[in-house]
Amino acid sequence: MRTDSAEPVRLKDYKAPDYLIDAVDLDVKLHATATRIVSRLSIRPNPHGRRDAALVLDGDGLNARRITLDGEAIDLDKALLSPDQLTLAAPPQRPFALEIETEIDPSANTRLMGLYRSGSAYCTQCEPEGFRRITYFLDRPDVLSVYTVRIEADRSEAPLLLSNGNLIEAGDLEGGKRHYAVWRDPFPKPSYLFALVGGDLGSVHDEFITKSGRKVALGIHVEHGKEPHAAYAMDALKRSMAWDETAFGREYDLDVFNIVAVSDFNMGAMENKGLNIFNDKYVLASPATATDADYAHIEAVIAHEYFHNWTGNRITCRDWFQLCLKEGLTVFRDHEFSSDMRSRAVHRIADVRALRAAQFPEDAGPLAHNVRPETYHEINNFYTATIYEKGAEVIRMLKVLIGEEAFARGMDLYFDRYDGTAATIEDFISCFAEAANRDLTAFSRWYHQSGTPLVEANGAYDAAARTFTLEFRQSSKPTPGQDHKEPFVIPIALGLVGRDGDLPLKVGAQNGASALEISRAVFELSAPSRKITFLDVPSRPVPSLLRGFSAPVRLDYPASEADLITLIAHDSDSFNRWQAAQTYASRLLLRSVANIRGGGEARHDQGFIDALGVVLNKSSDPAYTAQMITLPSEADIARDMGEDVDPDAIHAARDALRQAIGKSLAAGLLSAYARHAENGPYSPDAEAAGRRALRNAALDLYCAGEPAEGARLAARQFEAADTMTNEIAALGALAQKAGSLREGALDTFYRRHAAEALVIDKWFALQAMIPETDTLERIQKLMRHAAFSLQNPNRVRSLIGAFATGNQTRFNAPDGSGYDFVAGVVLDLDQKNPQVAARLLAAFKSWRSLEAKRRGLAEAALRRIAAEGALSADVKDIVERSLG
Repeated sequence: MRTDSAEPVRLKDYKAPDYLIDAVDLDVKLHATATRIVSRLSIRPNPHGRRDAALVLDGDGLNARRITLDGEAIDLDKALLSPDQLTLAAPPQRPFALEIETEIDPSANTRLMGLYRSGSAYCTQCEPEGFRRITYFLDRPDVLSVYTVRIEADRSEAPLLLSNGNLIEAGDLEGGKRHYAVWRDPFPKPSYLFALVGGDLGSVHDEFITKSGRKVALGIHVEHGKEPHAAYAMDALKRSMAWDETAFGREYDLDVFNIVAVSDFNMGAMENKGLNIFNDKYVLASPATATDADYAHIEAVIAHEYFHNWTGNRITCRDWFQLCLKEGLTVFRDHEFSSDMRSRAVHRIADVRALRAAQFPEDAGPLAHNVRPETYHEINNFYTATIYEKGAEVIRMLKVLIGEEAFARGMDLYFDRYDGTAATIEDFISCFAEAANRDLTAFSRWYHQSGTPLVEANGAYDAAARTFTLEFRQSSKPTPGQDHKEPFVIPIALGLVGRDGDLPLKVGAQNGASALEISRAVFELSAPSRKITFLDVPSRPVPSLLRGFSAPVRLDYPASEADLITLIAHDSDSFNRWQAAQTYASRLLLRSVANIRGGGEARHDQGFIDALGVVLNKSSDPAYTAQMITLPSEADIARDMGEDVDPDAIHAARDALRQAIGKSLAAGLLSAYARHAENGPYSPDAEAAGRRALRNAALDLYCAGEPAEGARLAARQFEAADTMTNEIAALGALAQKAGSLREGALDTFYRRHAAEALVIDKWFALQAMIPETDTLERIQKLMRHAAFSLQNPNRVRSLIGAFATGNQTRFNAPDGSGYDFVAGVVLDLDQKNPQVAARLLAAFKSWRSLEAKRRGLAEAALRRIAAEGALSADVKDIVERSLG
């Protein structure tokens, strides 16, 4: 399913493999520069494949030493063999054994795909196409095999030897100088789920007793000395295992579950069966080194990778076009888990913020693609927000549409019917159609059509008839390859809000009102336009639409500012109360942007500021209040503008509104800051984290409104902080103001934490997002810092990635210097790690929405990259799609 030519891979061209590999026996002798792998493959013709077809095995830069077929040597000089492919033109049309010996150099593998070194440890990353860098194979998700893996190494170099499944044998060799371990995974899996780790690591052990009484040995393996920092990850793992048993009825199926944390990793983590490999930033945490957000991310990512055991491993995807089937579904599951562990309202807001920040711009730009793509050139580039976050939202919509009971029946049916198979979106949807007894063909357009629909709503109140009528219209703009869109099925959860709260819903019999299920208050918009009329409405209501963000759409409803104040004060839906505040703030900011661009000044609305003051003073849920008083980001405002975006005007408008709020509400902010001071030892639980979130949000706004006193307050917090949450929040506030106070705090922070790599990532990122004209010069200086390495993906993301995606004014500098800088880094990095380079390049995804001058400069930077003659497939794909 992969091509190295200019021809794309197309879903419509999918064909079942001509051969199957039932069993894989690997013998791996680890060596830093010359690891030997002997693979013994039990192969048979696929009854559903082509008869007498050639057997073509994938490779990627391999060095073959020996090949035998049923014990008979194959002459390598006469074989159809290259570093990237092994072909048997006329293989036996019966079961046969193919044995292949390869040699690879893990230390030279800077791509971090296949087998490579992270520090002194050996580890693997095989999704999506890394196994072919280890041995020749049918490297595709629909070839499921049982793996037995023998690993051998010098005991002094790698006392820990891990692979998938259960340990079945281990022993010493050469008088104990060397040793081996044999692992067997009894569950057939695709090659992308293979994993191997060898190294000298510290370990934390625990156990979990499953619902049926089975004992599972748990292990988390980290750098020596970091073992205490893995305690929260272990706790999150055990909670994840218990939650999946209760929420989805899924019990773990092996005798052991291992997690290994490494510092060099292209992704967040990988769900290899029974042996998850993690970027260490999603495992290691202590109050002095990790923020509350870090703890929450660890909890979510640990859960996500564990949940893959059923949604991704036991049931995998037939081909990479079905990637959302495992990723979107598992993101939905980890969102539900985090919502149950923490505040559901706050977590929903955080999820939607992330969706709008990453996926909405993707849908609106040249990199837009379906949740299930129809074609690709390089599959690495489709691990996107559309696959993950939008994929999760589509499943959430399905639950809203058919209801919780039918959704639970559908999930059970999916697990029962497709366990042990490689499934498709059609397989998945069919289970819910059967469980709900309804046709979901139209709903499936969410998988086949890209773009974010616009829902326009209007309401009309008839005082004489005591009726309120809502009319909805949907539309979708063209996206690459899709000029015409069929109507989406959009579930709109709704309510009517009066002066004292929600009004009862009574629906008229006309205008298709049967689509509103009174018990769930969900209106189904499945046509270009529809109306619904409510009866016995005593006074003009304010509609509360898209409650809980029931569909990933843009909503346009002409609510007055008085209406928004009503929703902020009285809406029973916590998400829509927050959304009303965001909508109000966005309107103010957009008006200010227009004024600034016209030569005027930013404008403010005291009514909005007073409403925030009421929220601040009545904070019964500090975490939620922190969300309510946080303004839309600069990227949010740019997205709302849609086109002709001027990042400098947006920054000026937002900064001015923050100053106005901070000055007007200074007393209330100081009061909230004092009320939510620490009152005991640190705990990462949701309640304690919520208090810190509000306290630090109040500090941020107070510093904006009262800069001199705010800086002194932030400096005191920075000096006294005994948790990273409070320390980095104070440093962030100080970083917004140039001068010796900032530079001294930055120097102090580095000296305090120089030994903690993950903390220094925060130090790099914070400086990368300073919105000042000399920030690029600062970043270039930091790239020469002893702690920076272009070889380490975390370092690249923390400095270059933070600048490109988090510093709207300087990345989009009007002279084009930000674009030129990132383009240069992409070209340099492309020679070392194409996957990381391509993801960095995706920062240009919204370039077409910029004002004309910046748009031209961004295009010139992209064309400079495109003109290079030796681009990787990863970067070439992104730049061509960006310019297409």
